[in-house]
Amino acid sequence: MKALKVIKGDATSPQASGPKVIAHCCNDMGGWGKGFVLALSKRWPEPEADYRRWHRERSGNDFGLGALRLVAVRPDTWVANLIGQHGTRRGSAGPPIRYDAVAKGLMALGDEALRLRASVHMPRIGCGLAGGKWERIEPLVVESLCARDVPVTVYDFD
Repeated sequence: MKALKVIKGDATSPQASGPKVIAHCCNDMGGWGKGFVLALSKRWPEPEADYRRWHRERSGNDFGLGALRLVAVRPDTWVANLIGQHGTRRGSAGPPIRYDAVAKGLMALGDEALRLRASVHMPRIGCGLAGGKWERIEPLVVESLCARDVPVTVYDFD
């Protein structure tokens, strides 16, 4: 089992050699414009364009809670758009985070990372605008990725 590594830094600039996947949590409403996605879009246009197309064409694809899509941004780097939050606002149903959807997406991410022989890099997914708790997300990351020998680095932005 690989240990989960937590460092200070920018998850859009992975500190590793070899194939890399940058993972983050998206909503199921087609909204892209706040939080970590701004840093992604500043660096590469492809993840946002793919997410918006995936949402727009959702009647004919797998877009929805728990789905995962990898978008190539460099020959050795992909961004994983993981649909792990329902909507974008807190309401009577609580925060937008959906832990079961995050768990499903992380398992798919583990499959992809193993196939690509890639390390995974992420902020504390689901813990910003989605309103999730890292104490609940971290065990999902460990089970889906670390326990399957996928190297994972979590970045705390300064």
